Amino acid sequence: MADGETEDALAHSFLAELPAEVISELRAGGERADYPAGTTVYQPGSEPRAALVVRGLLRVFLASLEARQVTVRYARPGDVLGIAVLVGGPASVGVQAVEPSGLFRLSSRTLLAAARRDARVSWAIAGELNRRLYDTLEQTAVNAFGSVRQRVAAHLLDLASAQQEPAGRVSQQELADAVGSVREVVARVLRELRVAGVIATAADRIVILDAARLYAESGGSAGL
Repeated sequence: MADGETEDALAHSFLAELPAEVISELRAGGERADYPAGTTVYQPGSEPRAALVVRGLLRVFLASLEARQVTVRYARPGDVLGIAVLVGGPASVGVQAVEPSGLFRLSSRTLLAAARRDARVSWAIAGELNRRLYDTLEQTAVNAFGSVRQRVAAHLLDLASAQQEPAGRVSQQELADAVGSVREVVARVLRELRVAGVIATAADRIVILDAARLYAESGGSAGL
């Protein structure tokens, strides 16, 4: 059953476009689950399932056969995870909590059955898939063409996620190499982020104090 926090996320998601009776079915058949930072919520290749993000920040990543990862999307409250795999089947995509996060697990059977019998539900799902495509293209553009500040923010999020803690052990030179810049420029960006209260720094360690704000610094859209 949905709680107040879940209801707020639901109202800001594409699910709010669905017919009232379908929303009621999803409320009744769903369940809340909360995860600490660093938790892998969905393993690549797992059985498809969908969930509404209720709180926190999660990253969606692609994994290679060599266990390498690349982030393709960050998800915040109001986003719905798993629609693509629900339609297309398992993929090499995983989901990990960047900060303490809450999900409302949706009944895949209920959602797919509604899509098969009601064109309004199918159209809403198609619209969501289209938005996710554009968001993935946007994330790709940030990785390829973003400013040094955007690339540093994105890399710190990736680093913290890979180490399963809100911190990364990395030198300024290593960070500069990773984002294709020079140490002096990266040092200035880190100083600005530290003054803004987004990160804290030590000799060989950068601690993320506000993952959501760091994500905003990476150039991600509010709608994700």
